Amino acid sequence: MDFNFKKNIVVGVSINPETGLEVAQIDYTAKTVLNYGFKPLAYDNVRREIADMDLFKNALQDLFVELQIPKGADIVVNIPTAYFKISDYPASLSEEEILTTIEEDLASHPIFQNSEPCISAVLLPNSTIQFNKVAYTGASKIMLIEIAMQIKELGYNLVAIDTSVNSTLNALIYNERVDISSDNNWVMLLVENNCCRILAMQGRNYIDNFEDQISIGEVLGDAENYSTVIGAVSPILKNLPSKLLYVVSKTDIISAKILADKLSYNAPIIHQEANKYNENAFIECSPNIDPQLAPNISLDVIGAGILKDIEKESTSKFNLFNASLGDVYILEQPPVIKFGSISFTLSMANMIVLSIALALIILIIDMVSILPLNQIISRKQDEISQYNNDIAKIQKYLNENKNISTEMFDEGDEIKMGLIHNKNIYTYYTIVGTEIPKKLWLTKLELGNYITIEGQADNLESVYSFFRNVKDYNPSTDIKLQKLGLATSSKIKTLTEEEAFDTDSIITSMNADFYEFRISNAPEISKTDISNEINGISNSLNLVPLE
Repeated sequence: MDFNFKKNIVVGVSINPETGLEVAQIDYTAKTVLNYGFKPLAYDNVRREIADMDLFKNALQDLFVELQIPKGADIVVNIPTAYFKISDYPASLSEEEILTTIEEDLASHPIFQNSEPCISAVLLPNSTIQFNKVAYTGASKIMLIEIAMQIKELGYNLVAIDTSVNSTLNALIYNERVDISSDNNWVMLLVENNCCRILAMQGRNYIDNFEDQISIGEVLGDAENYSTVIGAVSPILKNLPSKLLYVVSKTDIISAKILADKLSYNAPIIHQEANKYNENAFIECSPNIDPQLAPNISLDVIGAGILKDIEKESTSKFNLFNASLGDVYILEQPPVIKFGSISFTLSMANMIVLSIALALIILIIDMVSILPLNQIISRKQDEISQYNNDIAKIQKYLNENKNISTEMFDEGDEIKMGLIHNKNIYTYYTIVGTEIPKKLWLTKLELGNYITIEGQADNLESVYSFFRNVKDYNPSTDIKLQKLGLATSSKIKTLTEEEAFDTDSIITSMNADFYEFRISNAPEISKTDISNEINGISNSLNLVPLE
């Protein structure tokens, strides 16, 4: 959890080969561009670098002044994607080993043969037990260091550097142009001046990518330019089924709408112009922005302007302004103090607010310390008075019982008195503990003003035997066998003379599982009903009822 005292102003800066240098400030919640401006800026598409860094600094400074961006604002920079790839690595490889493999891969790429790359890699959530799926991007380290240093010299705080692939995706997600539900697989086709990128997506997650270099230009006819793009992407799309194809053109040479009409695909095709063919603003713009400029606001600068907010939900948090820049990155980062899961950034703004908070705390403590003490003293006096009362009560009790000694207490007498008063209860505890016949079990025992014993047995002999034991232990008791019956009753089938004297045969013939009984002296049960029930069962079994 990050601990921030306030939300700083966030400004998106984008280097766009077609538009130039863009600066935008966006209200994330209202989905509105609050401030926007641009300046022409040359970009070297071969080296994938800003052609002139001095011109970049001057143009950026002019835009900050023109748009009245306050010093100290947070800056998120978007740069054209120089290299983007998704690869699988064995799960056994550590993060450091994966980064080393990526560095070796980039070192062999033509654009990094004379320029060391800066790398940002992200472990994707759709990795497996066997393989880690990693998306990574790279750009010239020298160029990024110059960008970072120049932004610092202008008095601003660089917080992130993203690339156009991710910025475009974030802008589309932000404005709900694509369905990012986890079960939706779709494909995004990005057409740029010198390459076509095809990204297989699952919701908002990258699954795979394909890139093909193309040669298109104004010197060629439209038919040849579109034919070149279609020839590059069709074989890939043919083997990449999905629910939707989203075509985005960032080059003025190719119209996304015309290209979408020419493509053949087994799913619906949606297009988005990110070039001169765009006629409507991608999101709302404030009244102070020239309506003629609104359609020119690129997806890249929108993605940069919303990065700090949208990355809270993102699964691919790229940032080329990271430790791979070395000392430059470390020097630009304010110290961070961590307290468990809470981190506190020691920035100048946070330190000022912290100092004010500490001063207020000290002031409050001083005010509390000089408050009148009479309430505290009064409370303490009441506590002392209560303690004295308790002491007096204890002393009185001790004086009243000072003549009592342990010699006056006879354990044997106490036990005898207990047995006399509880003889009846002890008797029944003895009975149920020692005199229960086989195939009989108790379900209830109440020993109070009335005695109630309830149980079950699978034969009548056990019930009668147990009742005799109760009467033998306490002949004077008025306890009776109040209930005796079958747990499950049905019509009695006709028995043979031999079966009529067999208990098991009788139970089987009555379709019964066991007998239920209650022995009690409680008055709730009708004596006549019990007598009739007992005599009826006894007669049917040729048994003599007990009293």
